[in-house]
Amino acid sequence: MLKLFKLFNNKRLFILLIALVMFIVVMGFSLGTRKSLSWPENFLRDTTGFVQNLFYKPAGYVAGLFQDIGNLHKLAEENKELKILAAQYAREKAQYNFIKAQNDQYQIDLKFTNAQKNLYKYDYRIANVVSLTTEPSNNTLVIDLGAKDGIKLNMSVTSVEGLVGVISQVSNFTSTVKLMTMMDVNDPNSQPPIAATAFNKEGNTFGMIESYDQQSGMLMMNKIPVGNPVAKGDTIISSGIGGVYPRGMTIGTVESVKVGEYGLTSTAIIKPAAGFQDWKELFVVFTEERAE
Repeated sequence: MLKLFKLFNNKRLFILLIALVMFIVVMGFSLGTRKSLSWPENFLRDTTGFVQNLFYKPAGYVAGLFQDIGNLHKLAEENKELKILAAQYAREKAQYNFIKAQNDQYQIDLKFTNAQKNLYKYDYRIANVVSLTTEPSNNTLVIDLGAKDGIKLNMSVTSVEGLVGVISQVSNFTSTVKLMTMMDVNDPNSQPPIAATAFNKEGNTFGMIESYDQQSGMLMMNKIPVGNPVAKGDTIISSGIGGVYPRGMTIGTVESVKVGEYGLTSTAIIKPAAGFQDWKELFVVFTEERAE
């Protein structure tokens, strides 16, 4: 008994003994079959859940914030790449359109030159237009073919649509083309008149294209003999007489025919086939005589 009192006097040992007993009691209580938790367990669980929730939500918000920042950075990089791809696509699209337009023009040029070769055995050389002067007294353009390319004075120059003019000046690397819009029967510096006829009526029609009306934009085909069957809608081409303009060059279409002042000849109003536009390419016509 005395030893028991001494044991109680030892506080540490006494507390350890009490804790051990309570642990055994709690273990036995916990391992037993129960339908519900005790109030200390409920209190401990609720307290733990509250504390966990208290720390978990802010931590989740912070983690979500850093994740959103990471996503924004990723989106910014993707947006930058998309902008680069869009700019690259725009450049490639423009290059494609330019190449396609060039290819289409080359197809037209090839078709035209092949057709003309089959008709008259002429050689058509493509020339790029370097500059254009539209002054009323000097309606000319410059092409990038010259004497080194075999260009000579009075060679005919045409577009796909029709006759444009003649070579009026030649240097080593470039040539000047005087347009038909400068044709004037009263101007001694004008290019030679064009001996012309109507397509499919070559043996029955004849006239001289000598001038261009600046106001109406029409060519004048004069000296048409009486009874000549040239009529509205006819396609006028060069007859080749005179040796300056090759035979068969398309000039334009007859808009109307009127009888001259004395009734001996008629004049046909010709709408030029060439639009006299801002050309990029033209053709210089090489005939066998000119090539020699």
